[in-house]
Amino acid sequence: MKRNFYIGAGFLALLIALGAGSSLLQRRAVVEAAGVAAPRFEVDPLWPKPLPNHWVIGSVIGVAADANDHIWIIHRQGSLEPKEMSAASNPPGAECCSPAPPVLEFNEAGDLIGHWGGPGDGYDWPSSNHGITVDYKGNVWIGGNGRGQQPAALAADESKMGAAGAVHDSMVLKFTQAGKFLMQIGKPGKSKGSNDIDNLRLPAKTNVDPATNELYVADGYGNHRVIVFDADTGKYKRHWGAYGHKPDDAAQGPYNPNDPPAPQFRNPVHCVELANDGNLYVCDRTNDRIQVFKKDGTFVKEGFIAKNTLVDGSVFDIALSKDPQQKYLYVADGSNMKIHIVQRDTLEVLTSFGDGGRQPGEFYGVHSIATDSKGNVFTTETYRGQRVQKFLYRGLAPVAKKDQGVVWPKAPKS
Repeated sequence: MKRNFYIGAGFLALLIALGAGSSLLQRRAVVEAAGVAAPRFEVDPLWPKPLPNHWVIGSVIGVAADANDHIWIIHRQGSLEPKEMSAASNPPGAECCSPAPPVLEFNEAGDLIGHWGGPGDGYDWPSSNHGITVDYKGNVWIGGNGRGQQPAALAADESKMGAAGAVHDSMVLKFTQAGKFLMQIGKPGKSKGSNDIDNLRLPAKTNVDPATNELYVADGYGNHRVIVFDADTGKYKRHWGAYGHKPDDAAQGPYNPNDPPAPQFRNPVHCVELANDGNLYVCDRTNDRIQVFKKDGTFVKEGFIAKNTLVDGSVFDIALSKDPQQKYLYVADGSNMKIHIVQRDTLEVLTSFGDGGRQPGEFYGVHSIATDSKGNVFTTETYRGQRVQKFLYRGLAPVAKKDQGVVWPKAPKS
């Protein structure tokens, strides 16, 4: 009798356990079906490999993935401290270090396989380069937000930068992957403001549409617009400001999250990212928002990210997930030191990863973001962050908490 009792109890416990497991699976299925699953990532602390020649990198203010899953970054040599360039002095002050060339190309394994950049014949290199894009033809585009020599009043107050010639970087540049110069749109110091169709003013980032061969420019740190050119000829096509309106350069004052949404972009208009369905996502950085447009500039909708963020704003850069529907946006937030994972159709923040710090998986001034064909995420850091990081895509998982913190690799099982 006692033996039968224990057998029955064990069987009952097994049924309960199976029921609980089934219930858990059902709940997980319900959670995923409800749309609260999100991509999961882990930092790769060994990527990229060390640079040769005692090279070091400064503020890294652009990253792109090309068709071969090579990762391109651009950094500012001028942001390095004197002791970081001791080997480059004459005579050398120490064995280390020297500035790496501005443009660096890495393969999937993290090896440095290409490098170039800087002033040359036939073009005007930015005084402060900003942003890098590799288009569908393999061409490399570079912007700049260098103000150069200008009156002190303008340098102190960005809202007064409407005067012609107030800034240096009024152009974008186009190169081959080997660094051969192809085209320049705009001339240094020639900008006349947000409705000048011949020049830019501190352009932050570019994007080329494979369907139309049109170049979209987030223009940017001085202007308050998106502007479109033919990517082969540089011919002007169209431009617009926030909500698709005609942009203007009137001073707006500091951002206040309790005010009604700003009718114009604030500086900087920091990114443009084009989805396969034709929606264009624009980073209105210090307004803490993403605005979505059709290709012709028709306003579609907007969404706010960490709306109470002041300082430098929350929407630094955007990358699209690599599933066929591009269901997610990855938003680099350089003020809050994290990456937001956003559902693209609703612009709802599902979760985030990262935290402030210097260790792998942490950020200081995360600035730019890109995805490769495998869904891996690459980030760069500006200010004193001065690095590029890789985050390995680990599939979808239910959202357990809003802020995941540092996504460190799991220890292997012994």
